[in-house]
Amino acid sequence: MKLLLTIIVTFFAGMGAGLGTGFAGMSAAAVISPMLITFLGMDPYMAVGIALSSDVLASAVSAYIYGKNKNLDIKNGIIMMISVLTFTIVGSYLASLLPAATMGNFSVFMTFLLGVKFIVRPVMTTKESMQGISAKKRAIQSIICGVIIGLICGFVGAGGGMMMLLILTSVLGYELKTAVGTSVFIMSFTALTGAASHFAIGGAPEWTVFILCVAFTFIWARIAALFANKATPKTLNRATGVILVILGLVVLGFSVLA
Repeated sequence: MKLLLTIIVTFFAGMGAGLGTGFAGMSAAAVISPMLITFLGMDPYMAVGIALSSDVLASAVSAYIYGKNKNLDIKNGIIMMISVLTFTIVGSYLASLLPAATMGNFSVFMTFLLGVKFIVRPVMTTKESMQGISAKKRAIQSIICGVIIGLICGFVGAGGGMMMLLILTSVLGYELKTAVGTSVFIMSFTALTGAASHFAIGGAPEWTVFILCVAFTFIWARIAALFANKATPKTLNRATGVILVILGLVVLGFSVLA
């Protein structure tokens, strides 16, 4: 009975996380962690470690698919990733000085609001207009935005994928597919760093849950990324918006249950 419950919970957690990753570059931790904690009674620290591990392969396969379809800015992605990783540490230190309860639902509300934004005001930037910005200006913007994203990630503990998607589309003027592709590329490395540190500190995960979450998230992320790269910008905006709104509401429901 326990194994059946584990399979059901990890399947739906992986599906939600995979769709969020493949469509919107969303961190799997926002979906998987609350489900493992609420329904399997897992230790929160271990649940985040498993969620981050699920993120690594899901983000990597998504990045590969987006890159194969020329929807990935590797050069500026690497610049931003270095800034994000560096300032996540600074943000984590700042967060340790404040009460955790004040930060809990930030990423959940952000997921919901970002979903509404994509439905109401879709991102219709083209690659041509993106290329109108000079390489030097883009690199400087990537560093600054990486600092902001890193501080927020470290401060809140989640929401990195959402912050990247918001900043890449709204501030840096990326078209949606390239924004998601660049976001999952960065997330694959940040998630790997986070997962490794979690297991180094907290010990080995519960292997059955670990394997199922990684596998289901990987499968659904691949499906979502393949669909996203073939969809028109309008369809992709709507699909991304709907998925983010649903995931935001579902995760908010789990946090209430918990």
